[in-house]
Amino acid sequence: MRKRRSWMLALVLALTLLVPTGAMAAGQSNELAYDATRKAAAEKALLLTESYGTTSVQYALIDHGSIVVSGQSGRNDENGKKPLTAETMYGIGSTSKMIVTAAVMKLVDEGKVDLDSPVVKYIPYFTMKDERYKQITPRMLLNHSSGINGSTLTNSFLFEDNDTYAHDRLIEQLAQQKLKADPGAFSVYCNDGFTLAEIMVEEVSGMDYTSYIHQHFTNPLKMSNTKTPLDKLDASKMAGLYYPTYEGQLPNESVNVIGTGGVYSTAEDLARFSQIFTGQVDGILSDKTVEAMEQEEYKKGFWPDEADTSVGYGLGWDSVNLFPFDEYGIKALTKGGDTILYHAAFVVLPEHDMAVAVLSSGGSSTTNQLLANEMLLQALKERGTIAEFKPEKSYGTPVKAEMPETLLKHAGMYGMSNQLIQADISKAGEMSLSMVQMPDIPAEKYMYTADGSFMSADGNTKVSFVEENGRTYLWTRLYASIPGLGQTALSHYSGEKLAAHEISEEAAAAWKERDGKKYYLINEKYTSVAYLIMSTINLDLVEEFPGYVMDKKIIGPNTAVSELQIPTVVGRDITSYNFYTEDGTEYLEAAGSIYVREDAVKPIYHGKKSSATIPANGHAKWYTIPDKAAGKTMQVKMPANGSFVVYDEKGTCVNFTVISGDHKVVLPAKGTIVFAGEAGSKYEISIK
Repeated sequence: MRKRRSWMLALVLALTLLVPTGAMAAGQSNELAYDATRKAAAEKALLLTESYGTTSVQYALIDHGSIVVSGQSGRNDENGKKPLTAETMYGIGSTSKMIVTAAVMKLVDEGKVDLDSPVVKYIPYFTMKDERYKQITPRMLLNHSSGINGSTLTNSFLFEDNDTYAHDRLIEQLAQQKLKADPGAFSVYCNDGFTLAEIMVEEVSGMDYTSYIHQHFTNPLKMSNTKTPLDKLDASKMAGLYYPTYEGQLPNESVNVIGTGGVYSTAEDLARFSQIFTGQVDGILSDKTVEAMEQEEYKKGFWPDEADTSVGYGLGWDSVNLFPFDEYGIKALTKGGDTILYHAAFVVLPEHDMAVAVLSSGGSSTTNQLLANEMLLQALKERGTIAEFKPEKSYGTPVKAEMPETLLKHAGMYGMSNQLIQADISKAGEMSLSMVQMPDIPAEKYMYTADGSFMSADGNTKVSFVEENGRTYLWTRLYASIPGLGQTALSHYSGEKLAAHEISEEAAAAWKERDGKKYYLINEKYTSVAYLIMSTINLDLVEEFPGYVMDKKIIGPNTAVSELQIPTVVGRDITSYNFYTEDGTEYLEAAGSIYVREDAVKPIYHGKKSSATIPANGHAKWYTIPDKAAGKTMQVKMPANGSFVVYDEKGTCVNFTVISGDHKVVLPAKGTIVFAGEAGSKYEISIK
């Protein structure tokens, strides 16, 4: 879309083709042709690839065990020599969480796991720097209420590299962390809980996770195109990957936290997987465990009041009552997934024995889910289950009302994960919300109305203030219409008010000295996708709000900790900042990632020959490009296991050897270079 989106809508978007295939033998035959559904799917898939940043999309609809619509749209390889087919495989990202959830529930069926016993019963060596970890249960891992901070994903996203570092080191990483909330207090999206569930499946079953899911799920369900990075993959069957700012096709993306987000599949295979939840197959999971997965788990902790939304956790599921199906009195389950390059949506109507899977290269899980919703609604109409489509919803035209002066106390700074929101309220009943770290984005404007909420001029968004557990929250309810694709809804606590916080003179001086500094990522493997997007942290303090760095409270000269407790989505991935100094160089650690301060990044030597060697700790080495080297050609003699990446002044990747294989590059003005590889790897550099 070319129109500017509001940041509220962008948040929703942040939180696919048409060759008929043979119907599955299992299940009830379906005499409907589904011509209207097939036509609508093709049109909207084309819209995704032409207007919504999607490179390719693949979709499938299953009805009573038969795949009745299946197709694809977009481009695969650059030269058009590898057409997209129903067997083209995509990463399904967090939709993988439904498979690890099913694996845990299989063990529950067998009496080997009790959902409400402590996880330490099954993983005795699991420990944390917080005695409350002993209260975490398997149920809490699967409904996002464990209290674990979020995502420990160092070396998880790699190019064609199935390194198991992230899986193997999770227990070690968690042992250094504290919980952000009491286990079970509320549900907020948590990736690490599902990697921990994967480890639990391995410990209890005595099998590696990949073998376990093949034996119990993919083989019985004939999901022959569903693999993990630890399988032998046929690269020719993977969907082509591209990145908007990098020219050419990318290598395949390996997500090495398999239970959290590492499975590859096809839309038809995921449709087959849905039969577990529609009762079309026997012997996989019991009806009792399937029903348990569909319960409103999010209601067990504090949560926003009932409203139309796409987020309401079950066990594994993102929502067990998805909008807009609730408008028709239809129960809909959904799970979305986004890696850096792949995206997925999976929507199941268990009472109607139907499901749709939509997978894509590029795009987003949100737009994929809207395509899935539209396909299901079209199919329901063709079946005669619904008579007509309901109109899109809004909260109506706002009518201004006199605002109680007591609401003025809610003005101030609100935190969400790694962001600050400034809330300004006037006595006239006007409120503006602005993203502090994004000053170029205009503030959102709202008007006070008689029902006690502030409403946007278009009537699509309501914002209220909620006081709960001694904290004050922004409660946002919104409808977001995506042209040509339909409407989604979200109800969530979108920020928590931060109290003024004084710090010592020593701490203030230490943090002021860091203000405006950039920190460069150094402990990602040389194959990491992170180098494509130049992962850095820019440390910018807000002068008007001392004592904090973004949402994090400064508690000492070298430490800042986020104390947010926000259910749903914006309180996810809470991180602390911990600084330390070695040999006179300052480093920053955050969620297992290590960054070096820009002061240590020196200009690359621009004589005829030089070299760079990866130190014993394996940390990458960064350099700036001096003016005298700009425009010159750098050629590098490479070690066997290493790479280098060159960025321009804006941080855009212009050459990544893992992608291009090109060891010769013209250096951009004011750019940067990073060399990454195994400890002791040496790079012989010539610039001329």
